[in-house]
Amino acid sequence: MTSTVTTAADFAADTASATPVLTVREQEDLIRTHMPLVGHLVRDMLSRIPNHIHRDDLTSAGLHALVTAARGWDPQRGVPFHRFAGTRIRGALLDELRALDWATRSVRSKARNTDVTRQQLTTTLGRTPTPEELAQALGTTTTDLHQTDTDVQRATVLSLQGFTTSSADDLVTEREPGPEEMLLRREQIGYLHHAIGSLPERLQTVVNEYFLQERPMAEIAADLGVTESRVSQLRAEALSLLRDGLNTHLNPEMAPVPDNPESITARRRATYYANIASSTTLRSRLAMTNAHGHTAIGRGAQPYTAA
Repeated sequence: MTSTVTTAADFAADTASATPVLTVREQEDLIRTHMPLVGHLVRDMLSRIPNHIHRDDLTSAGLHALVTAARGWDPQRGVPFHRFAGTRIRGALLDELRALDWATRSVRSKARNTDVTRQQLTTTLGRTPTPEELAQALGTTTTDLHQTDTDVQRATVLSLQGFTTSSADDLVTEREPGPEEMLLRREQIGYLHHAIGSLPERLQTVVNEYFLQERPMAEIAADLGVTESRVSQLRAEALSLLRDGLNTHLNPEMAPVPDNPESITARRRATYYANIASSTTLRSRLAMTNAHGHTAIGRGAQPYTAA
């Protein structure tokens, strides 16, 4: 798999001579707000790599990338910080995986070729090939085959499980979801769209423009006639409502329990949750995506509005 993320070395070169645009306080606020993003990306990465990789190692690399991203982000370029930082955090996690892999790329490549050829010969011969037959098919010697096996085994001493014969890039592969997982994913996406459509008008506008249309916060603030700080507050309020609304319907055990159910805030939130329930059905949720889980919502698409 060819990685398209920015590596730590590339990013360091891009930002080494850059002068921070934000104040130290603004950088700290960004870091504190987006720390959950690191946790999300680390969890996603851990679900697709060997179990012996430690969460702390990846989290440390991700947090360092987040700090570096906060120092190098320029809001005037129009790229939302979560996208800017997410790309760099993913790159840092891949770099950390490569650092943990003791085998060189050439060793991994030889091991993969050996495995593929062994499987082909097994199919053709109807039995496991001898070392001599395998070496002949690969155009090498049994001594070289033994050396490759030794190199791979030496690279796995850091864990009883060890790595597979894949490189760090190959370990992080895109796994195709099964039918049940795809159905659940499509329903979650449908719930999200209905939850967005049930937001108060101004909050819905901020979510559509900032996340779905990926417009700069300054432009959204100008359209609404408010400050960028106010747009940031509206965004945080919308995300809080979306999170609690989705948890209410998808993960009730994680749904918040108000201290005072009769308060104005609690009643408004209860009304919002009820609006989601009244606007969604299984058919309408699945209609938001096709059989592959793809949706038209995004840059250039029309914003979502409640039906």
